[in-house]
Amino acid sequence: MSRGGRSKDRAQGAMRTCIATGAERPRAELLRFVVGPGDEVVPDILGRLPGRGIYVAPDRAALERAVNKRLFSRAARRPVTVPEGLADAVEAQLARRLVELISLARKAGQAVAGFERVKDWLGKGEAKVLLQASDGSERGKSKLSTPGGGRWIGWLTAEELGLAFGRQTVIHGALGAGGLTSRVVEEAAKLKGLRTDDQSRGGEAARPAGKDKTAR
Repeated sequence: MSRGGRSKDRAQGAMRTCIATGAERPRAELLRFVVGPGDEVVPDILGRLPGRGIYVAPDRAALERAVNKRLFSRAARRPVTVPEGLADAVEAQLARRLVELISLARKAGQAVAGFERVKDWLGKGEAKVLLQASDGSERGKSKLSTPGGGRWIGWLTAEELGLAFGRQTVIHGALGAGGLTSRVVEEAAKLKGLRTDDQSRGGEAARPAGKDKTAR
């Protein structure tokens, strides 16, 4: 075991294979599932559930392929039950997890919300990640640029960002340096793959500074 109780292979970023695409990727970049006591497939968003992990790329098409082609049963080497609407359930769980992580960052003083505060952080070089609501005004969002060498996350809704910051809605937010920020970026990349084009419209998980926020 490594410090903090993490296993050696987790600390080294162990590789796993997606059952839908056959591609090998670091375990942290994949969705993990286990088969529960009732032989039902269960999403393991936190990666803590006991049992042999089954891994799928964080992509809606890949997950739906795994369901439609009964690849979970093949991976488990026995018949298993896949709950209806699995992709939607995973998306919802990822969104909740992302909101929780941003909320923790806010409480730790590593996140701010509101156009002026975000602009101030960007100007001082304190912002490492720019958060913008997917349903916010494109004109308003275009007035802020991704921090140099940083990231942009734009596929949470204003209501979801609002929950993270303890408000009704939030359009602009920013994250500073810290371990929580790294975890937000990691989970956000997974969520983006599960959201439809309309939900995750405009942008990538990492964008060069100053690029047009409406780029698709």
